[in-house]
Formats: sequence, C-alpha cells, structure tokens
Amino acid sequence: MSDLKNMYKTILGDPFPSEMKVQLGDQELVYRKRTWEIDGEEKGLRYGENPDQPAAVYELAEGSLTLGGVEFRGPGKGLVSALTEENMIQAGKHPGKTNLTDVDNAINMLQYLTAKPAALILKHNNPCGAAWSDKGVADALDKAFWSDRIAAFGGAVVVNRPMTLECAKIINSAYFEVVAAPAFEEGVVDELKKRKNLRILEIPGMAHLEELVNVPVLDFKSLIDGGIVMQQSFRNRILTADDFIPATAEKDGVEVAARKPTAQEADDLLFAWAVEAGVTSNSIIFARNGATVSIGTGEQDRVGCVELTIHKAYTKFADMLAFKEQGVSLYELKLKALKDKEAQAILDDIEARTRAEKGGLMGTAMVSDGFFPFRDGVDAALAHGVAAIAQPGGSIRDYEVIEAVNEASPQVAMVFTAQRSFKH
Repeated sequence: MSDLKNMYKTILGDPFPSEMKVQLGDQELVYRKRTWEIDGEEKGLRYGENPDQPAAVYELAEGSLTLGGVEFRGPGKGLVSALTEENMIQAGKHPGKTNLTDVDNAINMLQYLTAKPAALILKHNNPCGAAWSDKGVADALDKAFWSDRIAAFGGAVVVNRPMTLECAKIINSAYFEVVAAPAFEEGVVDELKKRKNLRILEIPGMAHLEELVNVPVLDFKSLIDGGIVMQQSFRNRILTADDFIPATAEKDGVEVAARKPTAQEADDLLFAWAVEAGVTSNSIIFARNGATVSIGTGEQDRVGCVELTIHKAYTKFADMLAFKEQGVSLYELKLKALKDKEAQAILDDIEARTRAEKGGLMGTAMVSDGFFPFRDGVDAALAHGVAAIAQPGGSIRDYEVIEAVNEASPQVAMVFTAQRSFKH
C-alpha cells in the first residue's frame, strides 16, 4: 500500500527545454518554460495529468501573430503561465498540470463574467458550480458551492474580485486544493494558510479580463500519432443579452416564433452561456438567479445529456437538504436508512420534497452548447419546469423545437445564439 501512496509523491523531474519556438510562415513565437524556486529548489510542474507523465508550462515571451486578418494575444498578457514565486503565495504540494489547467479554464469563463463578482469551482477541467452576484464575491462563492457540494470536494476555487475573509471561511469549511484570485484582502491569506497544502495563487491580470475578451490565442491539440491540430481559440459572440437572436423557424410556409425571455431569464441565459464556454461537450447547463443548478458534461447524445443533467439536479438538491438538515451526505443517509427506520423516514421526506421541487429546476434557464436535432431534449427539460432556453439554432427541426416550447404551459422562452460552443 505504501508503494501505491508513493505514486502520488514521486516527482519524475522535468526533461523539457527552457525555450520553445513555433514558426508559422514568417512569423515566430518564442515560449519560455515557467519554473519556481520553492523551498530553496527550482521546480516546474509537479507532473502532468497523471503522476507518471512529466510536464512543463510555457509562457509566450516574444513574437506576434496575425492570421486571416485576426491579431492574436501577444506577450505580456500571461495569466496562469505568468505565475511567479510572488504570485504563488503558498505552493502547498506545488502545482501539477491539472491544478493550473483548472484555474486556466476558470479564467476562460470569467472573461465573460466581468460585469459582476463571480466565483467558479472546478474539478477535472469542468465547472461543478458557478455563480455571479450583485451582493459580492462571497455570495457568489456560497451559491457556487451549494450548487454541487459533492463535486466541489478537492476542487479549485477561482474568483474574479479580491478574495474576502468571508470567502476564505467558506473555503476552509470544506476541502479544496487550489484557490486563485486577482488579489486578497487583509487577513485572508492568514486564514487560508490554516490549510498548509492549499495552493494559493494570486493572478493580478484577472482584474483586467475585460481587456482580453475575444482576443484569441493559438490553441494546440496533440494527436496520438504526434501530429498537431491548430485552431483559433473560441470567441464568445454573446457578450450581452441583446446579442441573443429571436428563435424563429419556417416550415411549409408557416413561421413560428418563441416567446422572448424576461429580463431575469435573459440574465440567467447570458450567465449560463458564459459558463458554457468552459464545459466539455455535449453539455447542458441549468441556471437560476445567477447560479448553476446543474451542469451536464461530455455526453454523446443531446437528449441523454439533458436527462443526465436533470438526474444530477435531483441528486444535488436532495444532498443539499440532507447536509443542511442532517449534517450528512445523501449517500451517508441512504446507507443509514438501510438499518434505521427513523433515517428511512427522513430520507423519504427529503426525496418527496425533492420531487415536489423538481430538483430545483422549476423556473430555470437552460443552455445547450449545440442545437437540438430533435425536440426530445427540449421536451425532457420542459417536464421539469424549465422557463427559458438558449441554443445555437440551425437544426432542420428548429420548427419542431420551437413548437415544443410554445406548447408548454406556461409558454417557455427560447433564443438562438447563432454560435456553437463545443469544447473537446
């Protein structure tokens, strides 16, 4: 057993060179490897996606790139790749690849959420909870945590405003591995350092994310044969609620149009579409009052993803009741109920209330990263009380999909994004 535990403690070393150059025609980009002096020793990434994969992180240091008339992000704009020893306030078990890519994907979503204080909790490069709030960053973090308390365990917390003491106390009430913020208010770092293995990262550039919106970066994807796919990074066209377009379609000379969202519905759709930029496809997000209710990721079929996301909503809602009222997880309560009639009665009550509340899905806004090829995915959501939907549009069955929301009682709103948001 000790050998198994050592698997996670053994550092293989970093064999990668200090500099990397990429030549694109007559344009050259120079990247420099990022290392840190920690405990008197120079260290790079702890390891890659798994402990037996050495890894390195490189920052764009020199060069500029313009392709197809589009100017790409240049040197001096680094965020995660620009972390210095000063920014690494507490290294804990110094970061590995997944720690930094979780923070990076949070920043990817937060660049579209600068209008309000926002908080995200990530695991395995997907958000498990996200929220923004006019009441402040602590309120956003609290909502993000309770949207999926189970998945938040061991995750990365990233906020887009200076972290407050109230935030720090929320963080220390659970278990997290990474915390990142543009700054930390007085006393916050001392509170966070009570967890000695917590990685605490200060990323000042996060205070200016609005300057980076829709300035693309060069996105590399490696093939298993050693080849490379290169693409321009995703650029979100929905930056305000006015950027949604009305959902209309025509069939056999008959045109249908969906109800326009209310102001609150539009705000929730805007929020959820921003979070969608960081979710592995196929994906579905339900959100209400500026917080995610349930996030479904990585499914192969659209209706299956809707059904999975609904199931998650019911599970997370029941767990929230169990934990707040009984101090145990839903799964602990279920185990206890096998032998305890009183616990079974409590479980029955929680499950009944969860069904009555439809897992917290009533009145939610739903976004889909791809269009609905059939109306079945929409119908599945309508059965649980969704109030508004945003999706790319462009399906040959848009007419049927719009008919579905128009047949709902009360009528459900729908808008198109005219843009797909796949992430692989």
